[in-house]
Amino acid sequence: MTAIRSPLWTPSEAGARDANLTRYVAWLKEELGLVFNDYATLWQWSVDQPALFWESLWQYFKIKSYSPYTEVMSRDPMPHTRWFSGSTLNYAEHVFRNRTDERPALLFCAEQEPLIALSWAQLEQQTAALQAFLRNAGIQPGDRIAAWLPNIPEATIALMASLSLGAVWSSCSPDFGIGSVTDRFRQIGPRVLIAVDGYRYQGKVYDRLDVVRDIRAALPTVEKVILIPGSGAAEPDTDRIPGAVSWATACSTPHTGLSFTPLPFDHPIWVLYSSGTTGIPKAITHSHGGMLLEHLKYLHLHNDVRPGENFFWYSTTGWMMWNFTQASLLCGATAVLYDGSPAYPGLGRLWELAAEAPIHHFGTSAAFLMACRKEGMRPGGQYDLSALRSIGSTGSPLPPEGFEYVYNDIKPDVWLCSMSGGTDVCTAWVGGCPWRPVYAGEIQCRCLGVAMYAFDEEGSPIEGVGEMVVTKPLPCMPVYFWNDTEYARYRESYFETYPGIWRHGDWLRITPHDGLEILGRSDATLNRQGVRIGTAEVYRAVDKVPEIKDSLVLNLERPGGSDYMPLFVLMREGQTLTPEIAVRLKQVLRSQYSPRHVPDEIIAVPDIPYTLSGKKMEAPVKKLLQGVPLDKAVNQGAMRNPAALDFFVQWAAEHPD
Repeated sequence: MTAIRSPLWTPSEAGARDANLTRYVAWLKEELGLVFNDYATLWQWSVDQPALFWESLWQYFKIKSYSPYTEVMSRDPMPHTRWFSGSTLNYAEHVFRNRTDERPALLFCAEQEPLIALSWAQLEQQTAALQAFLRNAGIQPGDRIAAWLPNIPEATIALMASLSLGAVWSSCSPDFGIGSVTDRFRQIGPRVLIAVDGYRYQGKVYDRLDVVRDIRAALPTVEKVILIPGSGAAEPDTDRIPGAVSWATACSTPHTGLSFTPLPFDHPIWVLYSSGTTGIPKAITHSHGGMLLEHLKYLHLHNDVRPGENFFWYSTTGWMMWNFTQASLLCGATAVLYDGSPAYPGLGRLWELAAEAPIHHFGTSAAFLMACRKEGMRPGGQYDLSALRSIGSTGSPLPPEGFEYVYNDIKPDVWLCSMSGGTDVCTAWVGGCPWRPVYAGEIQCRCLGVAMYAFDEEGSPIEGVGEMVVTKPLPCMPVYFWNDTEYARYRESYFETYPGIWRHGDWLRITPHDGLEILGRSDATLNRQGVRIGTAEVYRAVDKVPEIKDSLVLNLERPGGSDYMPLFVLMREGQTLTPEIAVRLKQVLRSQYSPRHVPDEIIAVPDIPYTLSGKKMEAPVKKLLQGVPLDKAVNQGAMRNPAALDFFVQWAAEHPD
């Protein structure tokens, strides 16, 4: 059992008193006669009485529905549970309930570009104009709109225009290659493609007009292309793309104001995609109502976002955190958008933005925080972060050293809201609680309504490390996978291991004070002599060795019950893997964890392979090393750095056993 640590942060009395969660609990007492004095009992009620809990959120957030619901939650098991049957609403309408002249809707900047503001009036006007253009093009509820865009205001405008009409949104970042884009968009048959003719990254301009033309040719269902200048030209060259008009033309369409189409609760809102590294990406389809209730819940109650605050999460349009960032508008916050590299011209760029905006809620990845730590950065001493209330971390487990870095070198009184969820639910299952302390290496709580447990192989809850499972349905679960009419891929993805129970694919430990530790993906588990080890523990030890920049660990099962565990390391610039460094790393692994954590071999590599969404590719590399051909083991179009696989292909050929 994990020892109880001392907290790094404890909410102040005023902070807890003024939290949105406290207001909600007071409302429960006033309206429903329910009294909760601590988070544990509130959470238990929310999972024991899911229909009552979600109906309370509907009432608390004053959801606008054009027709009454007849049932909150059907008795159908996952994944067929239906929510708020009979209701009709629109996600975008709830965003624009917060329009005001007192603060901007969006703040935006790019690499070495000044910060600019987009008012709510501007957002509404441009959304209305684009809505009129799409309506004139015949777009109806359920039609798909695909976007190949960076994280720019035009992407937010296009999203809101699509959702307002009931069109189904889907987006990819322009650093996605043509194969990766078409693998995704071809599944959904979009009628409109919104694309940028180029983009900037790390100080360079990339002309992508030819790629837009090829994507257009590969999507026969596309009737209209809206082209946005991103390569430095004042106007895009629409003549080179069949059926293309410029963004300026589309957004000058006459209109009579922004309107909203009422939609059934389970009407699709957007399609997100799995990484697609080992096959065609799953087209995960979410609903208007499910996303609306979930985003209101998480951002208000778990992230404590308030009107007038500036909310930022570094993301691209190809990651679900981009959709999540747009949801901050539901809280009356201003969404802060950044286009470009988080490390150009240096790792201080985003901290500089945090001071300038200023940012109240700063979201990033565990990898970014650990990179800042390894560089010896002290943002708290370099930038004015007085406005900063919370730091969100996701993408991979943040080790205890990352927590300590935040409190020692960024801001001692900041609320570190580490969270974990995924594309599957477009939110966090586990995350922040403004009532609870923050402990190093731990996520604060299971989120309200999320009946999450750690299961053993027999499907029973355990106190130690186990499979992360969710035993009751949630409105944010996908309504289906696109084109998966029999729910075959859906069931295969989540329900094969434990029938009727969602298996998420992560290792989970629930700590003695009801926090959580995520120990890596269970499909990349290191099973050493029958003992299961989370990859996150190995990576945490590697982070203690300053000469090593990154790493990837695998365990290969051998005939006869033996195994072989190599650790591949990417050395920092100017460093080489020496016997002394290898010995020191093994000592750290042995002393911090156990002899089983010590790899059989440490191997230097030129690069570590990552997906486009920033995930280490442990499972595909393991397949390569087990002799699976490259084209069967991994979809290189879904990778950030396909050349990183060259070493592993060669290594596998040289080590056939």
